[in-house]
Amino acid sequence: MALHQLTDRAVKTAKPTDKERLIADGGGLFLRVLPTGFKSWLLVYSFDGKRSKLALGSATDVSLAVARDTAAQERARIAAGADPRVALMEREAEQAAQREALIAAEIQRKREAATLQEMFDAWIANGVQRADDNAELRRTFEKDILPKLGKLPVRSITDTELRDALRKVGRVRKRSRTAERMLIEVRQMYRWAIKRQPWKALLIDGNPAELVETKQVVPAGYEPVIRERILQPAEIRELRNIFAATREQYETADNRRSADRPLQHETQLALWLCLGTACRIGELLMARWEHVDLEAGTWFVPRENTKTRVDWQVYLSDFALRHFKVLHAITGVGDDKSEWCFPARHQKGHVNVKTVSKQVGDRQMQFKNRKPLKNRRNDDTLVLSKGENGEWTPHDLRRTAATMLQALGVSLDVIDRCQNHVMPGSKIRRHYMHHDYADEKRDAWCKLGARIDAILAEA
Repeated sequence: MALHQLTDRAVKTAKPTDKERLIADGGGLFLRVLPTGFKSWLLVYSFDGKRSKLALGSATDVSLAVARDTAAQERARIAAGADPRVALMEREAEQAAQREALIAAEIQRKREAATLQEMFDAWIANGVQRADDNAELRRTFEKDILPKLGKLPVRSITDTELRDALRKVGRVRKRSRTAERMLIEVRQMYRWAIKRQPWKALLIDGNPAELVETKQVVPAGYEPVIRERILQPAEIRELRNIFAATREQYETADNRRSADRPLQHETQLALWLCLGTACRIGELLMARWEHVDLEAGTWFVPRENTKTRVDWQVYLSDFALRHFKVLHAITGVGDDKSEWCFPARHQKGHVNVKTVSKQVGDRQMQFKNRKPLKNRRNDDTLVLSKGENGEWTPHDLRRTAATMLQALGVSLDVIDRCQNHVMPGSKIRRHYMHHDYADEKRDAWCKLGARIDAILAEA
């Protein structure tokens, strides 16, 4: 059969029929026309006495000239004793290997280009879980670390870049404690990452955060803050008097709309409950009424609400129980009753766990190195002892309660359990010793409540 029987026009104008058409070009090359109108090139050949077909591509993508050249190459291959189909499979395998190599190279390139932002996102998602759903971590990193370093490849970041970013916080902005805390958190992130791929492969030179020292990011002479603030008995009475005086001033004001509102009653109750139970303020603000038994005088704190991730049973003293009952009358009954002891006012769920700390801090402005904040209180109404003993926080009430328990002769291991601390000792001891100290804790909390009542009974 003569070669080159088709023309470009013939290929273009070839019409489909009810059945598949094979239009010969010669030398075993055919234009294949399907009933759908799809056109492709087909090489029909014989090898080892068997008749075979080899697809050469779509007529839309492969021109007549290219199809003829390809057919000629395949005929030469056949004449040399090679099966075109085997050669095709070898070429396809080679192309597949090339594609896989390119994909692997691209994956490796992306891994090597992985940024600190990506590492931070992975750590936040899988490596750390704070009670506030990592909100504070996100805020500090997104303000002071990620804007400058977030887009940089992890493998290129050294201790110099980390130190400079934290130094701006500690030395330039004069936030020494914040810089100290952030260094701890950056180290924590890197320690998590260096044990896992792909970050492990990117940190072969070690953890750069470990090379940054606290003294390098804070002003000279800075001493790490270890709070020792406790409220003295006179300050506990002063706090009660402040609550009463500010309430009276508000209620007797000629115009309440312009008068300063006292600290929210629920916040006052939260502070007294912190003092009376030695709990963490966040644990208290996440409490549900279903976990408070006013008849039995107990408050159960589920493990998901505790820092130690263990269930905690609190036995309420008369002092603590009275305040829970007052709180129940506000948020636990009536048309507005809530499942939460401290419900959020304008949304579902409990109040933000930082709410009480912010309200207390906003009323001790003389200790704040910041400008007054909009829509917040900015006064000194909760400053105690004229400020001579420094600022106090809700967490200081927990320390005050523990100190009171110690002064009352309660053993240190019972105090630890009343504060829901991680208990010291080996895992073996904790595995075999399961006494719950219920009686000892109940007695300790009762002593604490009685001591607070005695302090408040004094003039």
